[in-house]
Amino acid sequence: MKFKSTKDVLMSAIQTVEGAVATKTTLPILSNVLIEGQKDKLNFNATDLDIGIIYKADAEIVDAGNITVPAKRFADIIKELPSGEVTVNVRKNYNMIIDCETCSFRLIGLPKEEFPSIPKFNAKEGIVLEQILLKKLLKKVSFAMSRDETRYVLNGTLFMFKNKMLRLVSTDGRRLAMAESKLEQDVEKKEAIIPIKTINELSKILKEDGQVRIIFSDNQVAFELDGTMIISRLIEGEFPNYEQVIPKEKQDKIILEKEHLMSAVKRASLFTSPDSQSIKIDIFKNKIVVSKTTPDIGEVKEEIKTEYKGNELTVGFNPTYLLDVLKVLQKENIDIEIVDAEKPGVFREELPELNGQYVYIVLPMQLN
Repeated sequence: MKFKSTKDVLMSAIQTVEGAVATKTTLPILSNVLIEGQKDKLNFNATDLDIGIIYKADAEIVDAGNITVPAKRFADIIKELPSGEVTVNVRKNYNMIIDCETCSFRLIGLPKEEFPSIPKFNAKEGIVLEQILLKKLLKKVSFAMSRDETRYVLNGTLFMFKNKMLRLVSTDGRRLAMAESKLEQDVEKKEAIIPIKTINELSKILKEDGQVRIIFSDNQVAFELDGTMIISRLIEGEFPNYEQVIPKEKQDKIILEKEHLMSAVKRASLFTSPDSQSIKIDIFKNKIVVSKTTPDIGEVKEEIKTEYKGNELTVGFNPTYLLDVLKVLQKENIDIEIVDAEKPGVFREELPELNGQYVYIVLPMQLN
């Protein structure tokens, strides 16, 4: 195999697929990337057996062929090349010669036959969405996914298509984020849990323009966009009944400036410790007081003006869980629903640009 391309094209290709390269594996071949040259396209393939990514790059294919090479080593080489044209030639015994104007590398690869095949999907099927729509929905919910491997069914985001609506839900058991958007086309009802690694790789690749096609099979899903295909296993199991934990909307809401609350929470979080992670929020008729007192460290207290007509109360929250949602809320003045110290805090927001809505629920913490 022999092909000609540029440093920028090759760098973009390897950066796109390396998220699917296995870093800890008993199968050394999974640390490799499969490069295939055919006609005028160069295909980069990577998989860890749970997720696979295929990227089609433009190149001048002099001789068709294929090879697998260590992904990290190949990426490191391409990164250090000077800008400009790169010629890659695969010789006997799977020796890959990488030449540019001023330097040359020889990288030893392995044959394609040892590389696992990535499932094929019919790119003409599936549900077509605007990339920006999916990108915005994922940003609203993906941070709430669980990282606890013992709660496997929560290690991902629920995708639910129903009638003309797409809903995304993530939860780690202590907070829940739900975002939904009305779609232009009617779609077949479908529910699937997409794993956290796939969500993270998809979020990196999604752009502000263009479309993405989502194709489901029995236990897998594919996302096809801009010459890239992400193929992933689905998480098997039943997602929690999230609808029953979303409270009915309350009339007595705390209305305040988002930036003021964010700044106060950040400052209070400076005094948290592994043994004392919650911050205290005292809620009054015309103000809230955000504070934190930690023995042997010190204390901080800050007042914020609010509009509120409900009962006065005191509640504790994990500051990280508050900051995560404040970063994705769009309005300058936000509404918070807090009934009492034992009930969750609720943030709601209309999403007019997506013709949808957003709900975030966070459980309170016990105050020391």
